[in-house]
Amino acid sequence: MFTDIHPKLPMRNKAITKDYYINKLGFKVLDSEDFDGYLMITKETIEIHFFEFKKLKPRKNYGQVYIRTNNIEQLYQEFLDHDIVIHPNGKLSIQPWGQKEFSLLDPDSNLLTFGQGIS
Repeated sequence: MFTDIHPKLPMRNKAITKDYYINKLGFKVLDSEDFDGYLMITKETIEIHFFEFKKLKPRKNYGQVYIRTNNIEQLYQEFLDHDIVIHPNGKLSIQPWGQKEFSLLDPDSNLLTFGQGIS
């Protein structure tokens, strides 16, 4: 019955969000049509949607997405090589729950955690 999940995260400024995900993280815009106050991006098999929330206070934003990868070390190095800021408490490490993970914050403080199983 279930086939996919596409998280929806808040954004204050569509142009800034789009620039970050497209030009820094390497996503692509999903649809050629530009929707007012809404953005859909994709990379490989994942898709993330964003809705406009101009009054969002980034320090009070608890938006989070966990993205699984099959090459965590290469992804981490690519982000470092492209000067992507890694969360100070989210450097690449092995977690007690059996995942190797790292995290970053987007311009609106949505937490993106990337993980790969170590078993």
